[in-house]
Amino acid sequence: MHHFTHVILFTDADGYARFREEPIALTEGNEKSRLSPWLAANGLQLRQSPVGFTSDFHCTGKAQWLFVLQGIMEIGLRDGSTRRFGPGQHFYSADTLPEGAIFDNNIHGHCSRLIGDQPLITAFVRGDD
Repeated sequence: MHHFTHVILFTDADGYARFREEPIALTEGNEKSRLSPWLAANGLQLRQSPVGFTSDFHCTGKAQWLFVLQGIMEIGLRDGSTRRFGPGQHFYSADTLPEGAIFDNNIHGHCSRLIGDQPLITAFVRGDD
């Protein structure tokens, strides 16, 4: 069976951000155009970040898909690991602050930066959850 690799940035039980991958089965469509089932969404936001863009560690306010349209985005985690996403790649950003927690700059969140000499253009799509 064919599938789409769903990359998820999430807050683990210990409060640290981590990545995991899950398959989304492509069960719809036909052999020329394999499709996933429809996924619920309720908003789209576009972003352009200039060359040299970096962010401090932060949590996602509300879970959302992030699709890279131009440039290379690097996501850094507290353990020092990084993962890069280029045009056509995505991740689901569900790295939210645990309920009742106060942001701890030594534990929570992820950071991001632009790699290269092209502005970063991304599309955020919010789910219905």
